Amino acid sequence: MHIRLINPNTTASMTDKIGAAGKRVAAAGTRISATNPAAGPVSIESHFDEAISAVGVLEEIRRGEPEGVDAYIIACFGDPGLLAARELTAAPVIGIAEAAFHLATLISTRFSVVTTLGRTAIIAEHLLQNYGFAHHCRKVRAAEIPVLDLEDDGACALNRIIDECRRAKAEDGIGAIVLGCGGMADLTDEIREAVGLPIVEGVTAAVKLAESLVSLRLGTSKFGDLDFPRPKVFTGRFDYLGS
Repeated sequence: MHIRLINPNTTASMTDKIGAAGKRVAAAGTRISATNPAAGPVSIESHFDEAISAVGVLEEIRRGEPEGVDAYIIACFGDPGLLAARELTAAPVIGIAEAAFHLATLISTRFSVVTTLGRTAIIAEHLLQNYGFAHHCRKVRAAEIPVLDLEDDGACALNRIIDECRRAKAEDGIGAIVLGCGGMADLTDEIREAVGLPIVEGVTAAVKLAESLVSLRLGTSKFGDLDFPRPKVFTGRFDYLGS
């Protein structure tokens, strides 16, 4: 089984971290590969960043198809380009936010999300509504750290995340915490030990869900809106996407 982790931003160190997290939890016999687009934002912290990065996600899906990738994971908590990516392949495509929300509801009746910035907390709230998990989530909290601080100032960023998780535990009446950024993929154990709650991290959650779907021979439905896109001409710089 080959699972492709797609980091939608272009920061290679984060891609390596995401790949390592996936490999730590993958079953024997599961191959994990991690990629990122060649062009796009170095971090994703806005609707604009997500819109630009979605094109890179779709390009990575197209590259994976000739390789026979069995499942794809979009390793950004905004799940950019998720439905469009599902149109391009019959393999399962999982966003890490959707995966983390699902798993959190299996181990707790209520959870909170701890993410990076206040503006991305709003994006997470939109996802909770769209995915039908808003009634499970007590609060989306922001540690107010730029995403790249997770790469450049790891110890300080970790302490701020732990502090926010502790506040969530004390104030929100929850049973679990979801980490709201793919760049937190290597922090789960430290946060769990410091906070004393189940900590759900989206990259690793998505890897285990992807393994389950592939094992059950469940791929993306090609009946209805997730069928392959209708052939058509694309013009200008997107002409390579036409068929």
